[in-house]
Amino acid sequence: MTPEEQLDIKAFLDQDEKKDLLRLLTAGSVDDGKSTLIGRLLFDSKRIYEDQLSALERDSKRVGHAGEDIDYALLLDGLKAEREQGITIDVAYRYFSTNKRKFIIADTPGHEQYTRNMITGGSTANLAILLVDARHGVITQTKRHTFLVNLLGIQHVVVAINKMDLVDYRQETYDQIVADYKNFITGLDIRDVNFIPMSALKGDNVVDNSKNMPWYHGESMLEFLENVHVSSDRNFDDMRYPVQFVNRPSLDFRGFASTLASGIISKGDEVMVLPSRRKSRVTKVIGSGDEQEYAFPPQAITVTLKDEIDVSRGDMLVHPDNLPRVERHFEAMLVWMDEKPMDPETQFYIKHTTNTTKARIDDIRYRIDVNTLEKKNVDAFELNEIGRAVITTMKPIFFDPYEKNAISGSFILIDPVSHNTSAVGMILDKLSDRDLPSRITDMDREKIYRGEALVTQKEREKRYNQKGHTIWITGLHGSGKNELAYSLEKQLFDLGATVVLMDGSTVRSGLSRELDHSPADRTEHLRRVAHVARILNDQGIITICSFISPDDNIRKQVAEIIGNGRFHLIHMDASLDYCKQQKPELFEKAEKGQLDYMPGLDEPFEAPAEAQIIINPEKDGKNPESIINYLNERKIFPAE
Repeated sequence: MTPEEQLDIKAFLDQDEKKDLLRLLTAGSVDDGKSTLIGRLLFDSKRIYEDQLSALERDSKRVGHAGEDIDYALLLDGLKAEREQGITIDVAYRYFSTNKRKFIIADTPGHEQYTRNMITGGSTANLAILLVDARHGVITQTKRHTFLVNLLGIQHVVVAINKMDLVDYRQETYDQIVADYKNFITGLDIRDVNFIPMSALKGDNVVDNSKNMPWYHGESMLEFLENVHVSSDRNFDDMRYPVQFVNRPSLDFRGFASTLASGIISKGDEVMVLPSRRKSRVTKVIGSGDEQEYAFPPQAITVTLKDEIDVSRGDMLVHPDNLPRVERHFEAMLVWMDEKPMDPETQFYIKHTTNTTKARIDDIRYRIDVNTLEKKNVDAFELNEIGRAVITTMKPIFFDPYEKNAISGSFILIDPVSHNTSAVGMILDKLSDRDLPSRITDMDREKIYRGEALVTQKEREKRYNQKGHTIWITGLHGSGKNELAYSLEKQLFDLGATVVLMDGSTVRSGLSRELDHSPADRTEHLRRVAHVARILNDQGIITICSFISPDDNIRKQVAEIIGNGRFHLIHMDASLDYCKQQKPELFEKAEKGQLDYMPGLDEPFEAPAEAQIIINPEKDGKNPESIINYLNERKIFPAE
């Protein structure tokens, strides 16, 4: 190869590298010709290889739906079910390039049941081609797809009025469809709408202007796609740099790598780190090749800062004089993507830029019927449904309204169990505390008046995966009840239980501080403990109580306060001699008369006749395994 030829190839590659990229989607009703249009674009622009063309001609005869003509839709419809039915089911992506521009086309399904597929295909599109069958005009699905395009914030729309050959290329038909469509979009925010009459199957106005429609003086489809201006659609004003990871290849380098979402970041810029609000200056902007003076979206870069401040994944670099919203409450449009219907009680994970936290859907303002655009009141969303909702996150996120910044204004909700994508969302704006929806109904107010909780027992059990019961451990001083209680608490906690422990010394140091150990004061002391245990059980919390509680009548009173159905008595059945060996100093003081009311010595200890579990520490030790098995068998806390 000569040096001249090498230079020509290099010049060609350099020119190809500088071409901008147009991402577009096609949408329309079933059999409007979406896949045929794309196939025709590829064919007429000579972007199909010979082996692809041979396979296309062969498949057209075998499974095509275009009669004697080549079925160009087969270039896109690759699934067996798509070819059998002649429809598009999944999103098909195709890449091609002309001398002026590179293209990525998403061919999206037309059926309402595949709405989520269209949302996926259109999430990154700059332009939408909406196909209309010239025989049918603007129909319900045309309106539905226009609404979805508007929802996604796609600013450029081409209405391709297809199959003009079937209406004899009449201008009157074209003019009527244009008028009907313009009348429909008056209430929508679509800034750039263009109309092209065409026949995808015959090739009219696809790549070259058609002689069959001399009354049309606009560009062909390919000419329009090559020339439409989309570079200014990006947000270059609001710098948003969500940090993806910290790049630390050596002790001398610490950079923050990510894709610039919007705005321009330059060497020397003062930046603020959210959420810490610490400030620093950019010392380096490193691109795919080497250092550069600035970067613009959607470049993937690494940024270094002058100061050693704490920056990690999920943080965001912004300009100090141009901050995003930093809020926990906002309104958003949701598209439900999961086959599992929405559960209003679910705490979802929200993935927003590089940040992940928990979120809940506080309220559904309305659901939109995508066919009629009618708003309806609903309690939950189902697959493919779209509506407006109020979202509250566990920690503040940094966002802009979607119409202003699509990257920082979009998010997904993830099911915490299946990890499926439950919904995609487009943020409308923040929501002040006073505008937050109230879930208090008239029935709720009646419950509050009666002192009843608004959270039901079943809801607590579902949240904690346990039932609020009390494990009451009784036994003499030195019997090992505290060791058993604390070991049980640790094991239950390690297994994921929500558990609280109370014992004699901790309660007497505060709640029963003024009481002594006389029988009357001991009864009052245990009565207080029982009421606290009941409150905790009402909240769904497992409570462990370690108290001597020597009198059987007192234990029965405690059980009645807590509730006999959730009171479980464990007896540490240790002999007095064993207890004296465990706590000799305590018993020596009691025998010398230095301590009064000592159960087992000068006060009787009544062994419970109906304990659920009896443990002899001399033989069985103090292992809580038998209690955990007991809780598991009764589904109080499922340990496995």
